[in-house]
Amino acid sequence: VFSDPLVENVYEMGSIIKPLTVAIGIDTGKITADTTYYDKGFIIVNNKKISNFDGKERGVTPMQTALSDSLNVGMAYIVRKVGNDVFSEYMYKFGLDTKTNIDLPNEAKNLISNLKSPRDIEHVTASFGQGIALSPVSTVRALSTIANGGYLIHPHVVTKIKYKVGVTKDIAYAPGEQVIQKKTAEEVTRMMVRSVDEYLRAGKLKLPNYSVAVKTGTAQIAVNGRYSEDDFLHSFVGFFPAYNPRFLIFMYTVKPRGVRYGSESLSDPFFDITKFLLNYYEIPPDR
Repeated sequence: VFSDPLVENVYEMGSIIKPLTVAIGIDTGKITADTTYYDKGFIIVNNKKISNFDGKERGVTPMQTALSDSLNVGMAYIVRKVGNDVFSEYMYKFGLDTKTNIDLPNEAKNLISNLKSPRDIEHVTASFGQGIALSPVSTVRALSTIANGGYLIHPHVVTKIKYKVGVTKDIAYAPGEQVIQKKTAEEVTRMMVRSVDEYLRAGKLKLPNYSVAVKTGTAQIAVNGRYSEDDFLHSFVGFFPAYNPRFLIFMYTVKPRGVRYGSESLSDPFFDITKFLLNYYEIPPDR
């Protein structure tokens, strides 16, 4: 009853992991936003079929579209370009193999043993957030590296402790490790902003005076060792103003009904909160 699922539970997060995969490709110099690949709608990896969400062939496709349209085949292309070992090494750098040590009880450990697999398929599925299970707070820490100029953050809720004897202890955290280059973080941010401006609901949610960087996610849920055809986890992450962020919002919902994709269930509440925060804190426009 009193558990905190943001810290204590782990989930397969789905496509909100894709910005990390794109960041790995860019940081290693293997891709840019304009790099193209041929998307048949599916690929075969270790005799298993990996498909895009709709299975449709798109032909020659740039990486911007692979991220904005959330194409699994595009993420698989990145993993094959950088190699399994490098991909896993970066995922560890994003903090996925350690607890965040947030000052809240009972933090769960991520389930990422698939990143040590000798097979290709476990790395390919991890590139789009399946086969690895992460706590929400760990997911936020990893994705914050993009919003934070490439630096890993130390999530916490306490900034100071006031003792009854009158002494105050400030709680400070040193800057985290820089895990991707600043220019990589800026490029992925631009791609995520463009996802809002042009792709998400055909650009209808774009805020004219503010840059907002987002990624949606829809993950299959494993039931008795098999992925359910009816149950999903929807997730949504975004930060703003995108190039000098004040806020990062992470949202998720387990087994929603009446909608198929995270972009359908969580876009409106995300932008409602975003507009409220921009107004309440009187944040000046950035474009």
